[in-house]
Amino acid sequence: MILTKNQLYEFEMGLIPTAIEQSNIPVEILGYGEISTVFQIQGDDQNAYKRLPLFDKKQIAVDYAKIYHSYCNYLKQIGLNLPNDKTMIITQENRPVVLYIIQKKHNPERFAHKLTKSFNNQQFALLLDKICTEIEKVWQFNSENIPKKELAIDGQLSNWILTEDNNIYYIDTSTPLFKLDEVEQLNPDLILKTAPSFLRWILKLFFLKDVMGRYYDNRQVYMDLIANLYKEQRADLIPTAIETINKYLKDDDKSIELKEVEKYYKEDKLIWTLFLAFRRFDRWLTIKIFRRRYEFILPGKIRR
Repeated sequence: MILTKNQLYEFEMGLIPTAIEQSNIPVEILGYGEISTVFQIQGDDQNAYKRLPLFDKKQIAVDYAKIYHSYCNYLKQIGLNLPNDKTMIITQENRPVVLYIIQKKHNPERFAHKLTKSFNNQQFALLLDKICTEIEKVWQFNSENIPKKELAIDGQLSNWILTEDNNIYYIDTSTPLFKLDEVEQLNPDLILKTAPSFLRWILKLFFLKDVMGRYYDNRQVYMDLIANLYKEQRADLIPTAIETINKYLKDDDKSIELKEVEKYYKEDKLIWTLFLAFRRFDRWLTIKIFRRRYEFILPGKIRR
C-alpha cells in the first residue's frame, strides 16, 4: 500500500541524505538517477519512491508534477507501457520542497540491464529489438507532430523492464522532456539543481542545451544505449547491438560504427566521473565548511 502523505512527511523529516543508514525510517536505495534517488521505504514493499529535492517553492513542484503527468500521458498515448504512478509533494520549514514520484515496483531481476548480464547474443538481440520498437514510437510521433509537439526519451537499458509475461515497460519518466511549439516545457534550471553551485553557470552556458538535446535525437539515444553495454560489462554484445540498431537508422549516413561507440563511451565516462567528483566535493563544502544540510544522496564507486 502506498504510504500516506503524513507517513511520507515523517520519512522525509527523518531522512539523513549523507548517512542514509541513520535515517529514522529504514530505507533501501534501489537506484540513482541524474536528478533523483529511488527508494523502497519501510511500510510499502509494492512501490518505488523517486525523491526530487529540487524546489524552492511548492508551486514550482506543482508545476513540475503537471509536466510530469503530461509527459507520461503522451508516452501512454503513443503506446508505451508505464508503471502505475502517483505524485506527492512534501513541504518542510527551512528545507527544499520535495516531489516524490511513486511507481509500482517490478521484479528487479527483470530490468533489461540485469537480464543482459546473462543473455547470449540471440537473447539480447530479441530484447534490444523490443526496446527499439518502443523507442521508435517516439520518433514516429515526433515525425508526425513536429513542430507542434516533440517528445524526448532516454533509451538506456536500465530504463526498461521485461516482465515475466514478455511485456516491456519504460520507467524513466522523472525527467519529463518534451516541447510544445518548439518550447521546452521543463525549466532546465531545475536539472542543474543537482550540480555544484560553482559549476552551474558553466554547465548552463556550455553543456546544458546539448545534454538535453541528445534525448530528442534518435542517433544519440541509440548511441548512448549501445555504449551502456560497457558499463554493464558486456562489451561483447556491442557488435550485436550495432547490427540491430542500424536497422532502425534507415539513413546510411546515420549508421553507427564501433569506433564511434568507443569514443562516445570514453568521453561520457570522463564527464560523469568528473561530475560525480565535483558533487562529492560540493557535499564536503556544504557540510564541513558551510555547516549546512546536503540534500542529495550520491552513489558510491560506480563501475564503468
